[in-house]
This record gives sequence, C-alpha cells and structure tokens, in this order.
Amino acid sequence: MVMVRKNFTTFALIILLISFLVSCAINPVTGQRELMLLDDQEEIELGRQANVQIVQEYGIYDDPELSTYVNDFCQRLAKISHRPNLSYECKVMDSPVVNAFALPGGYIYFTRGILAYLNNEAELITVMGHELGHITARHSAQQYSRAQLAQVGLGVGMVFMPDIAGEVAQLGVQMLFLKFGRDDERQSDDLGVEYASKLGYDAKQMANFFNTLDRMRPSSDGSPLPDWFSTHPNPAERNQTVSLRAKEWQDKLNLKNPKINRDEYLRRIDGLVFGENPRQGFVENNIFYHPDLRFQFPLPQGWILQNTPAFIRMVSPNKDALIIFTISPEGPPEQAALQFAQKNEARVIESSPTKVNGLPAHRLISEVRSSQGVLTIKSYFIEKEGKVYMFHGITSPVRFDQYSPTFGNTMEQFRELTNPKMLEVKPLRIRILSSARSGTVRGALLAQGVTENDLEKMALLNGKTLDDPIAAGTLIKIIRK
Repeated sequence: MVMVRKNFTTFALIILLISFLVSCAINPVTGQRELMLLDDQEEIELGRQANVQIVQEYGIYDDPELSTYVNDFCQRLAKISHRPNLSYECKVMDSPVVNAFALPGGYIYFTRGILAYLNNEAELITVMGHELGHITARHSAQQYSRAQLAQVGLGVGMVFMPDIAGEVAQLGVQMLFLKFGRDDERQSDDLGVEYASKLGYDAKQMANFFNTLDRMRPSSDGSPLPDWFSTHPNPAERNQTVSLRAKEWQDKLNLKNPKINRDEYLRRIDGLVFGENPRQGFVENNIFYHPDLRFQFPLPQGWILQNTPAFIRMVSPNKDALIIFTISPEGPPEQAALQFAQKNEARVIESSPTKVNGLPAHRLISEVRSSQGVLTIKSYFIEKEGKVYMFHGITSPVRFDQYSPTFGNTMEQFRELTNPKMLEVKPLRIRILSSARSGTVRGALLAQGVTENDLEKMALLNGKTLDDPIAAGTLIKIIRK
C-alpha cells in the first residue's frame, strides 16, 4: 500500500511538471502553447552534438566560395524568420545523395547532390526556407518531447532507473534523425513559401523542384532519391498548395516581379562534382583504391562496402562479420594498438610488431565485450606517410576461425598505390554551357555532345523535358570529366 501511494504521488508530480512545461511553451511560429520538454539552450546543444556526427560522417564539400554563397542565403532567411535569435549555419555536405535536412538549434545541410538538381536561386531559397521552417517551428524538439513522454508512459518506475538520464539523452539524439510527419512537412512548405516571398523570390519555383523529385521517383538509372521524400505530402496536392500559398504571399506583399535568378545560380555550380567522387575512393575489379591518400587493398568477394569520410565499412554476405577501416588518432602502430586495447577494455590474445608490404605495422587479436556479447577482433595498425591506418575484422568467437583468413587477406594486402591510371582518375563535374540556337532541350543537349542514352538524365538534371522549347543563349547543365 505504501508503494502504491508512493508511485501515485510520483505520477502526480510528473503530471504537474508536464502541465507546467506545457503552460510555458509557446511555439514561435503559431504563437500557441504546446507540449515542450526542451528549452532553447537544450535544443541548441542537441543540434550541436549531432552536427559533429554529421560533419564527421559526410564531410564538408571543398568549395569555400560555394559554401559562402549558400550560407549567405541562410543568414538572410534567418533574419526574417520566426527565430532570428538563433545562430544559423548552412553547410554543403560532400555527398551525392539528393538531400537537404535540418537539425534543431540552427543547423541546415545541403548535399552537393541536391545542389546539382536545383536550377535557380528561387528553388534554392524555398527549399532552404522549408528546412529552416523545421527549426523555427521546433519540429525536432516536439518529436523529442513526445518520445520522452512515451518513455514515461511505459511505467512510472522507469523514471527512477539509475541510468534513465543517459537513456533519455541517447533517445533525444536519435530522434533528431527521424522523418517528420506530413503535417510538419506541410507547415514547413508554408514557411518556406513565406520566407522566400519576404525576400522577394518566386516561391512557386518550389513546386518545380518537387516535380523534378517526383520524376526521379520511378527512375531506374541509379539517381539517388532523398530519404525524406517518402514522408512528404502527395506531389500533386503539394504543388497545388505551394502555388496557391505563393500567390497569396505575392498578393499580400504586392510582389509584382519576384526573383528567380536562374543564370546566377547555374554559374555558381559550374564545376560541381557530380555523383560519387573517385578521388575519395572507388572499387574496381574488387580492389579499393584511394587516389588522394595513395593506398589500395582488396575487398573480400561478395562483401558490401560503405565508404564515408570517417571510415570504410565492409560487411559479409551473411552479415555475421565486418571489417572497419579508419585512421587512428594515435601513433606509431604499437601505441595505436595499445590505445585501442585500453579504450575498449579488450582482452589481448596476441600482440606483435610486423611489416605489411614494407610498412611498419602492429598485429593484434583481442576480445571485446559489447551489448551483443563477446566479439573477437583481428586488428592491423599500419603506418604510411605519417598516418596510422587501422583495420578491425570483427565477428563472434565461434566464427572467428572461419573469417580470420578473410580478414588477413584484406589487411595484409594493404599497400602503396602506384598505378598512374588509378592515381589520375577524375570525378564527373557539372559544366554550364550556352545553347547555340533556339529549338528544344533535346536539340540543345545533342549539340553539346550528350549521347542518346543520357538525354533523359540530362533533361531531368535541368528540370526540363526533352521536348521543352529553349531559346538561343540559354544556359544548360551537362556532365563531363
């Protein structure tokens, strides 16, 4: 009976606390009270922590002028937004995936993949306004709050678990990467239209970009689709609503000649890397080559490779083993091996200095406890040109003897890349050219040497169809090395 009374009292206190927080939370966009368990500083801190992970995993695209150009629009939007007090940052990420997304606290990201498919400043600024709208309307913070309350709803006793603070904090970071609901997307569409219109841009152009995305949906040519597109409203409904909202704001602001600025935008992305960048690593004939860092190693047959700026991950066909390759913050190899063992509280089975194709190295076999149980790891720490590269082959103890030769075959064939053909490989880039004469998009692309097989792809890249008319002197995108 005492325990029941104690739990009831605790539950009542939680309800009172939630009621207090709700009464104090005013949404900056709607002006209405809402359930919110994060204040501004906590929201900013969540975004800051996640930003570090995003930058580490995707990397920043190496074009300071383009980055400044994109971020300047972000700062202009921020000043007329519902939360001008936040310190906003908009970064161009080095990823071919067509995506734009936002984190709470003022962080906005555009991949070079989405910049390739945008066709004017109006499209850029309306999409950016949409992402900024997620921040100003506190959509991520709302998700976080709902998730925390769901945790409380699992049982009052959970609130008093010793590690609940850590669990909730971890949940909060995960919530930042969940897809937004369609109501949130509609609200962000409205905000993108509002913000772009207030800066004098034609917000109807957002609908044009949605049409481009919708045309990419059934594509079988490998074009990377945005993960977030599946959660957005129906394209036809969305385009109609955006066009209607844009006209309402243009009438409200007496905006007679809204800006589009197609040529200005296209000239800014001239030279943009398109698709995967082989300078950062590529696979050919089952060998991974990295021209910039000048190394190579074989990929195990049938394994799936994921290449990011922070690490390379290779996963076995049965998903019961993996190899992780990255750069150690420690050196030389013996010191890197020692730090790895200490940091992971590993039980060292074997440890010995060695050579890998003439490079100083250290070999380590260890066992590490994880949330999934004990894992056996074969590691090589290899020094090359002042960097220590780490391989970790990971599997369960019962499968280690099976996979150990596979691990060793990849790790022990790490070597200097000397093949001139592989060292000199170049990425595809967007080039902005001018149509020589009036006609159709098909004719303009053919005149620039685009093959029949690539015509549809290039028309889509330009936000056009092949039969669309085109005037002499119109700027168009094509892809070239």
